[in-house]
Amino acid sequence: MLTHHNMQKTLSIRLLLPVLLTLTLASIMLALLIGNIPLGPSTLLHVLDGSETGLARSLILELRLPRALNAFVTGGLLSVAGALMQVLVRNPLADPYVLGISGGAAVAALLAMLFGVSGYWLTGSAFAGALLAMALVFVLSRGGGGSWTPTRLLLTGVVLATGWGALISFILAVSPDTNLRGMLFWLMGDLSFTAHSLFPALVLAGGLLACWPLGRDLNILNRGEIQAGALGVDTPRLHTVLYLLASLLTATAVVQAGSIGFVGLVIPHLIRLLGITDHRILLPAAALAGGSLLILADTLARSLLAPQQLPVGIVTALLGIPLFLYLLQRGGRPQ
Repeated sequence: MLTHHNMQKTLSIRLLLPVLLTLTLASIMLALLIGNIPLGPSTLLHVLDGSETGLARSLILELRLPRALNAFVTGGLLSVAGALMQVLVRNPLADPYVLGISGGAAVAALLAMLFGVSGYWLTGSAFAGALLAMALVFVLSRGGGGSWTPTRLLLTGVVLATGWGALISFILAVSPDTNLRGMLFWLMGDLSFTAHSLFPALVLAGGLLACWPLGRDLNILNRGEIQAGALGVDTPRLHTVLYLLASLLTATAVVQAGSIGFVGLVIPHLIRLLGITDHRILLPAAALAGGSLLILADTLARSLLAPQQLPVGIVTALLGIPLFLYLLQRGGRPQ
């Protein structure tokens, strides 16, 4: 028989996704209204029903709406990648930024930019960089016995992230001055020059669909590899799938908006704080919450010092650093 506490928890889980979907829609609406030229709700309604054909229509449909959608997709990619990596290493401090995966993707993407590569080849380069970065983390974190621990993996990732940062500095030092400012903004997380494309949204949707049948295995793996193996989970295969999915999601996000830190760390942890442990709910919830967070952060970044725009990575770092320090104080123990 369900207790009152269990009934409340079940009700809150059922309401989570609708609440987050509402938050996403509200975030998009705010992004459409707020900016260097503020608009009223009535103007937005006139644009949507087609009666507004002037500057406001172009501002909303050609600039703010594509940027808000790109921010949502990028935030979702980072959040889902972070959640998968936290399962992979069983540590809530793991995310693409902290483990250096985004750094590897950024180095490969910057090298591709330096040689004039664009489009899908740029995404492929970033994906290769993310794969290389994650492979290095796993190979170098193995101890003398040929195995790795979550703590060693995390420390290795932090060290390699510093190395990727040094390579990024070198690339910037040898890059032409004409490209330097754009590259710097992109590295700090910038959505102002993001081209509207369906590819990142398809990657996010595909990643979530691929994770859906793995939900039970992810829940079991999160308890430990020994239990997962005893319950029939093919852990080597699952590790490979998570490794490839997290790399692809991270690489796509990096190409989309540069290196944006802490979203993949903050959002999955906050969802778990709400008592959500089933990854069939946690992953779509993380996508919605991460997308909403990045929309709001980007709106703040382009409005705070308008008409000057700040890189959105600065805002996400200011939000993520306090929680990161809190987790470190707790010893990085999973929820």
